[in-house]
Amino acid sequence: MPKITEVVAALIWQGSRFLICQRPEYKARGLLWEFVGGKVEPGETGAQALVRECREELDITVSVGKVFMDVVHAYPDLTVHLTLFHAAIAQGQPRLLEHNDLRWITVDEIGGFDFCPADEEILCALRAYRSHAGCAACRGE
Repeated sequence: MPKITEVVAALIWQGSRFLICQRPEYKARGLLWEFVGGKVEPGETGAQALVRECREELDITVSVGKVFMDVVHAYPDLTVHLTLFHAAIAQGQPRLLEHNDLRWITVDEIGGFDFCPADEEILCALRAYRSHAGCAACRGE
């Protein structure tokens, strides 16, 4: 059984748009798009790791909310357990400290970006989440 690496990421909304970041070219899965985040260090909770990663990568402070979803994905070089948290920017404006680029996109724009494979299941859930958020049954009507 391969060792599983714990990874956290942030689903940060700004109105109807959410934040995505493009990985640096020199890293594994270079130039693919992802949610901001990273590996959980020993002794950290997922929320603590997410706050640290957002500060290190984008120079922002986030407030961490509930888990949106989590997935396990096996890459050729590692297997990750990715937990995506709802999060909000509490302080700062995102700056490119590590990533190649960042964008605020709508759910309808997902298809215009090449994402890391571990994010594909999350992107499908976001499409469904968006569809159901507008239906009468999901609004409790």
